[in-house]
Amino acid sequence: MKGTIIPYLTFYGEGKEAAEFYANLLGLEEVGMQKYADANFPHPPEAADYVLHCHLKKGDFQIMLADSADKPSENNKHGVALLINCENVEEANHLYNGLREEGEILMELQDTFWGAKYGKVKDKFGFTWDLNCEKEG
Repeated sequence: MKGTIIPYLTFYGEGKEAAEFYANLLGLEEVGMQKYADANFPHPPEAADYVLHCHLKKGDFQIMLADSADKPSENNKHGVALLINCENVEEANHLYNGLREEGEILMELQDTFWGAKYGKVKDKFGFTWDLNCEKEG
């Protein structure tokens, strides 16, 4: 196996908005974005402006995402959480506050028994983010 596991998030018409949100919040650069209309790829007419593929990156941290041209299933985003090991408490607070806007706090950002500051937020797109910040010293 080569490299790390890269999260690949699926949206249903919200891909461009999500890419902008994550890029701004996480400080990611867009490596590339392609829409269905730009590719020789079968799609329904209403999906022409949907994101076929987007790659966002900052150093070794990467996210890929796309819009599905199919209708979403009822539980399409359950069972997976995205964990970020934060560099410091300030970064953890910044991400926590950004992700909870229009989202849902699942666990307050707090000190834990395992010696970290930890919180869990479901963002406005329905994805769950775990934020972990190991205590210094």
